[in-house]
Amino acid sequence: MSDVNIAKRKEKCENCTKQCNKKQSDDGANTHQEREEVNGQIHEGSQLLLSACLSCDGCVSEEESLKISQQSLQEVERVLALNKKCDVSKHKVLVASICPQSLPFFAVKFGLDITEAAHKLCGFLKTLGVQFVFDTTLAAGFSILESQREFIQRYRRRHHDSHALPMFTSSCPGWIRYSERVLGSLVTPHICTARSPQQVMGCLVKNYFSKQQKLSPEKVYHVLVAPCFDKKLEAVREEFYNSLLETRDVDCVLTSGEIYCLMEQRKVSVEELDSVPLDHVLGEAGDVALVRHEGRGSEGFLEHVFKHAAKELFGLDVHEITYKHLRNRDFQEVTLERDGETLLQFAAVYGFRNIQTLVHRMRKGRVPYQLVEVLSCPGGCLSGRGQAENEAGGKVDKVLIQQMEEAYSSLPIRLPEVNPALHTLYQEWLQGQDSQQSSTLLHTQYRNQSHTQPPHMQW
Repeated sequence: MSDVNIAKRKEKCENCTKQCNKKQSDDGANTHQEREEVNGQIHEGSQLLLSACLSCDGCVSEEESLKISQQSLQEVERVLALNKKCDVSKHKVLVASICPQSLPFFAVKFGLDITEAAHKLCGFLKTLGVQFVFDTTLAAGFSILESQREFIQRYRRRHHDSHALPMFTSSCPGWIRYSERVLGSLVTPHICTARSPQQVMGCLVKNYFSKQQKLSPEKVYHVLVAPCFDKKLEAVREEFYNSLLETRDVDCVLTSGEIYCLMEQRKVSVEELDSVPLDHVLGEAGDVALVRHEGRGSEGFLEHVFKHAAKELFGLDVHEITYKHLRNRDFQEVTLERDGETLLQFAAVYGFRNIQTLVHRMRKGRVPYQLVEVLSCPGGCLSGRGQAENEAGGKVDKVLIQQMEEAYSSLPIRLPEVNPALHTLYQEWLQGQDSQQSSTLLHTQYRNQSHTQPPHMQW
């Protein structure tokens, strides 16, 4: 995103109350849904749609604003400059982790296939002074496997735990922020505790990889390249900060667009960049085979959990999943049936207009699903505003998104269950799947913060 567009978004953030009082209608919500019960009281008048709220972030605290200000190219360049000037003992090892949903953006921009684009991006990052460049698919594998295990546990205790189901996925920070700040106890007990791929990668780099390199975690500066601005907010969450060592699991999140802008500012020619293979977290030699998980442009939590649950709970092998469109392409459901009986019913809910519909139904007790994959961006993670906006007016570039979807779908699918690196790390790093180490490093908790809701915001 250009500096101009960032400045416009910042300008819109200056007066939260003023913004919250305005009638937001671009999502086209029905007026009968705008008269909502909040904390037992009926509120009427001007309502703010969630899409306007989280694109504004006017309720970000001063402390959060300071932390987010450090999630910038300038901060990365500051660390790089110190590495060139200061005492060697104060140098930091820079590690960059790239989300698989960011790679299609660079493939389209570079006019290359995803693997070659990844190599060129790796080459560019290493010219800056980054020592190691990883792909976060391995971390996503951990997140998926832990989500599968948790769903099975929740399903089996559903009759004596009212908060067990439905389970909501936890990989989208926009959704998590809305849940904690606005929905509170209505939703937070239902959120899967598995850490997002970003934060699992943070643990993997700061807890495992740093030890392999015989480095203290604070000596590693971890940059993550993501398609979404909200990932910056996730990185500065309190639980992902080690106060003893004064280090974060992810020190800085940069969007795909910010990295591409840096390349443009430096007048980098893709043709002249070296093609450098990505690094292995386990330190193995050779190129990293880029793969993806199931699902259309995100990590496919719904599909993986659905197939695993069908097998684990009912002994059924599901090879193909058929989605049924409900309101639109971004509100779909999947059903598992046997002899006319519905065994499982999952939903994929993308975009805030659909999330509002889901929440409206939940308040009325009309959610039939055992699991809901929730993502704040319409179309999923590939459509993250850190890479899918055009420069002209800050609107979604539909042509670019279509090209990214085609590029992403070209990657081969690999199930996390058959990834030998995951099995190795579960044993060497985490002392097994059921260990306290796994619970501590791969899970977190989400809490009710709804008292921080700004005035005049209705949902």
